Amino acid sequence: MWQRLAGFVLKFRLWLLALLMIGTAIMAWYASKVELSYEFTGAIPRDNPKWQEYQQFKQKFGEDGNMMVIGIETDSVFNLEFFKDYVKLNDDLRKIPAVENTLSVPVAINLVKDDSTRKLKAVQLFSPMPQTQAELDSLSRIFYSLPFYRGLLYSTNSSSFLMAVHINKGVLNSKGRIKVVQAITQTAEAFGKRHNLDVKLSGLPMIRTIMATKVADELKMFLGISFLLTAFILLVFFRSFGAVLMSMIVVAIGVIWSVGTIVLCGYKITLLTGLIPPLIVVIGIPNCVYFLNKYHTEYAIHGKKMEALVRMVQRMGIVTLFTNLTAAIGFGVFYFTESEILKHFGVVAGVNIMLIFLISFIFLPSVLSYLPPPKTKHTSYLDNKMFRSILDMLNNLVFKYRPMVYLFTVLMVAAAIIGMLRLKPVGYIVDDIPKKDKLYTDLKFFERHFKGVMPLEIAIDTKKKNGVVNLQTLTKLDELSGIIASRPAFARPLSVAEGIKFAKQAYYGGDSSNYAIPNQFDIGFLAPYLRMKGAAGDNASTFTKLVSSFMDSTRQIARMSVNMADVGSVELPRLIDSLRPHVNEIFDTAQYKVSFTGTSIIFLEGSRFIINGLLESILLAFVLIVFCMLYLFRSWRMLIISLVPNIIPLLVTAGVMGWLDIAIKPSTVLVFSIALGIAIDVTIRFLVNFKQELPLNNYDISATVRQTINETGLSIIYTSLILFAGFMIFAFSEFQGTKALGWLTSLTLVMAMVTNLTILPAMLLWMEKALQKKARKKELWKTLDDEPDMKLDQIGLDEKED
Repeated sequence: MWQRLAGFVLKFRLWLLALLMIGTAIMAWYASKVELSYEFTGAIPRDNPKWQEYQQFKQKFGEDGNMMVIGIETDSVFNLEFFKDYVKLNDDLRKIPAVENTLSVPVAINLVKDDSTRKLKAVQLFSPMPQTQAELDSLSRIFYSLPFYRGLLYSTNSSSFLMAVHINKGVLNSKGRIKVVQAITQTAEAFGKRHNLDVKLSGLPMIRTIMATKVADELKMFLGISFLLTAFILLVFFRSFGAVLMSMIVVAIGVIWSVGTIVLCGYKITLLTGLIPPLIVVIGIPNCVYFLNKYHTEYAIHGKKMEALVRMVQRMGIVTLFTNLTAAIGFGVFYFTESEILKHFGVVAGVNIMLIFLISFIFLPSVLSYLPPPKTKHTSYLDNKMFRSILDMLNNLVFKYRPMVYLFTVLMVAAAIIGMLRLKPVGYIVDDIPKKDKLYTDLKFFERHFKGVMPLEIAIDTKKKNGVVNLQTLTKLDELSGIIASRPAFARPLSVAEGIKFAKQAYYGGDSSNYAIPNQFDIGFLAPYLRMKGAAGDNASTFTKLVSSFMDSTRQIARMSVNMADVGSVELPRLIDSLRPHVNEIFDTAQYKVSFTGTSIIFLEGSRFIINGLLESILLAFVLIVFCMLYLFRSWRMLIISLVPNIIPLLVTAGVMGWLDIAIKPSTVLVFSIALGIAIDVTIRFLVNFKQELPLNNYDISATVRQTINETGLSIIYTSLILFAGFMIFAFSEFQGTKALGWLTSLTLVMAMVTNLTILPAMLLWMEKALQKKARKKELWKTLDDEPDMKLDQIGLDEKED
């Protein structure tokens, strides 16, 4: 079959090349429309109860992750000149398009009792602008007497101040967010430069924007590096610019098709899909190496170009097909997880790995047929002395020191298993940001002084209209707030109860000791005053909007917003579980329904789904690859022999992660599926060559093993070096997860190369008698690609073309 396919490709090569180029042009047009994703919640299934609770919450209260925060640490805030510039900073931020409002010291609202109208007036405390230092000092004393703002706009030590900037949620979900975040950052940093202050910036909008921008930048960087690096390695190996150029064109076409596929599927570039184009380069190059290596080997034997091309396709077609198929399975199984982001990654990666096979299968034979045959210098790598000495060493290990190989392997696996017991699954919202990065250090500033900026929302359903403004409910809300505020990981919650406490303080002349929930006696006098009016502009509506934003329109559901530290996917459930007994004690489940939600919950729940999905997909990939290997070799013995050398590298990598305290998280779990799909390629390459050479060596297992090491070892080492270098480029990522993905995958692939060139042949020799008996009866496996060699005219080619 493969000879006839070779004949078809070579006979219609011009038409096939034309179709390939037209298809590539179309995909390039689609690829030009690719967009970045700014969503943090794509990992969680849409039918998940927590996701549905979050959507219901957003319908009633709006977006919870649209706040960016600006922090400063200074004792000069209430210095007149500094304060005037701080007011200007607030005004400048409000002028930025898509900034809906700000909450800061300059726009702090105070409530004042008006006995003539029996109402509370909401006045802007620092408006009009104080003109003297004495006036500002007086107003600052009033500000500090308002507990509502303590821990919200200033820290308890009174030297750290926070300015909250609310951004339009529609802009946050578009590429326009980059300009908005940049404008806010530039405005804040300009203020800091004027006063020699290190301005701190954080919040989910900024974290999401910077991470998405870094993904785009790294995609371009990794693509460039992977192209240059693989081109250099190919040039060193093949000593031919033509071979390098062809290989680069193949992977360039593959990259275009992969990005085009992302757009055609309606997906966007995420932290995961951004890895696909560089992966296509890394995976596509071995295809080229296998084909070119076989072409050069065949041509060196008989010197006939067209015949060498046919033999190249005949011998390497099935090998490359199955190596790409197993790699595609390693990625494609992600489609069967419950995580949307993994589904997208699996579909695009799986489809394009098979497309890169088709591209190389059409492009390489077609182009090579038009080029002059290779010269001696282009095939000299086949007799490279350094690699030959490595192959001789491998032969010695397998044939002379096999017991030592087994012993070392057993000890290595034992150490790996002990290391695996130390593995811990944990994920953080800023997990992948380097600890020295300003984004990370600024976040830690807010955690130290304001206990964090990650949003946690608690929805309390009173199950009856106007149930929130019931005095009993307000008291319960305040009690829960006190319990939450006492936890180190949580800031003081905001709820309608805080607004009522602020109103009571105003009713009693601003005395901070009266910042408390009214009792039955107070409420009778206070009730008329709660219908506030504004003394200037829309100040009344500013405060009342703030209070009303913590209730739904029917006043049945109360919202309690808590800023918290990025505690991670393990600690957050523990913290919430520790709160639930108090919640159940305060809020009778017969009368209230309390649910925890918000971006923090959804993101960390998504991380859990990704980790679980990846673990499930690894098992599924393993099962599917087992069936592929069984179909290819048709022998249980060969199946066991093929799997052992690929399980060992995975165990070793897991052990290394355990010993080095590298947590199980989405980026690191991804290593195992990628490595399993790619490492098995080496096994297929070795065993298929072993099977093809076995009859030529009169079914002598030992002789065939030695010959297979010598013949395939070279291309295995070449491709493993390319894969190692290709994945190691990810180790230069700014994302810690991507960095770990790079060097851990490289480690796994190098280990797979070693085990496939030592353990695999050693096991073949170990089963020599059983395999030889089967082989002589031609029952070792039923061949899939054995076919008698045909003349060129038999497969539709003119021998004169050779």
